[in-house]
Amino acid sequence: MENITFDMSGLHAHGTAFYDYLKLRKHFFVDALGWGIPHNDLVEMDQYDNPLAHYSLVLRDGRVVGGARTMPTSARWGDHTYMLRDAIAGKLADIPSDVMAEEINTPAMWECTRLVVSDELRCHADRSLCLSLIVDGLADVARRNGAQRLMSLSPLSLQRALRQLGWQVERIGEPYISPEDGRRYAVLAMPAYKMAGQMAAE
Repeated sequence: MENITFDMSGLHAHGTAFYDYLKLRKHFFVDALGWGIPHNDLVEMDQYDNPLAHYSLVLRDGRVVGGARTMPTSARWGDHTYMLRDAIAGKLADIPSDVMAEEINTPAMWECTRLVVSDELRCHADRSLCLSLIVDGLADVARRNGAQRLMSLSPLSLQRALRQLGWQVERIGEPYISPEDGRRYAVLAMPAYKMAGQMAAE
């Protein structure tokens, strides 16, 4: 497996990878989880897929098997900022406005969204490697743009998975149960770098 990172100015260099990532998102978030988000028969794409977004994708034998999106919490594109800030403002019906205690608006913190790993990867080792490559790519992009921390609205299970990969993840919001898929989510945050030699023992 290999990682690629890009924004909209460079997506042409990676063939159909971006479109394939949108197809993977549709398969998981719409077909599997039943989210009511913008999509057609093939792809899912929303207002945060704009020129301020960066992407970290994982390829296996040339096929997209995972990916995620990231952008600074200082982002603004038209009437939208970033997902969690818009949720706090009451613009997103399915995310509670109290998901975080206060909004964050700084280029030092980047939000990560639409994390997906293909169900083609069935064994734990492959899925763990894919997740590791995705997150390494997100952190690298954020650091190169001056960020110090990353955050995401994620299933609580992701906190343990990332700690096992060596990331110092903490929860910065109260958990809630999604009305769309019944899973428990919370806002997680972590430094955009790993401590040298650190791996969680759990």
